[in-house]
Amino acid sequence: MILKPQDVVILIKLVVWENQAWSYASLSQELFMSPSEVHAGIKRAMDAKLFDQYRKVPLKTALKEFLIYGVKYVYIPERGSLTRGLPTCYAAPPLKDLLTPTDEMIPVWPDPEGECRGYEFSPLYKSVPKAAKRDRKLYELLALVDTLRDERARDKDLAIREITSRMECGSTPSFRPVSRKESLSNTGMLMMGPVRASD
Repeated sequence: MILKPQDVVILIKLVVWENQAWSYASLSQELFMSPSEVHAGIKRAMDAKLFDQYRKVPLKTALKEFLIYGVKYVYIPERGSLTRGLPTCYAAPPLKDLLTPTDEMIPVWPDPEGECRGYEFSPLYKSVPKAAKRDRKLYELLALVDTLRDERARDKDLAIREITSRMECGSTPSFRPVSRKESLSNTGMLMMGPVRASD
């Protein structure tokens, strides 16, 4: 089963959630994906050995290696014309706050509500701009990953350092079991049993 880009977004969300309990329904709401998309994404992540099916947590070491060395080869960004959107790569935090600003056109995720103009840079998944605006930690990590996806980007070493720091700190989220009624109504399928997560 081939890992899809939205699966990476799901895993990154679980990393930044740290010790927060989660369910398929809560991930669906936060990432603007359907519950079935989230469930399928977790299953593909398990098959790719990026998610522990027993503890219900991302395998951080494997995920970090994939983000740093693999994503740029399989999820190549598309670039477009000038558009309104949400800054990404070096134009977004945290790199924006660490680098000296330049006059060059910045990369942005297309977003009609965006306050910046730049050249279109396709996000990992269509709902990324909405999800990123709700979660600054998610935004920062996705922007760092975009820096590595962009073969023309500067400061890849700095992005790798920041990704490593975020992947190694904090604790992992715990799976929140829900009632059978909530499970069926929110996801259309039974949730997995309760699990206490650890790093």
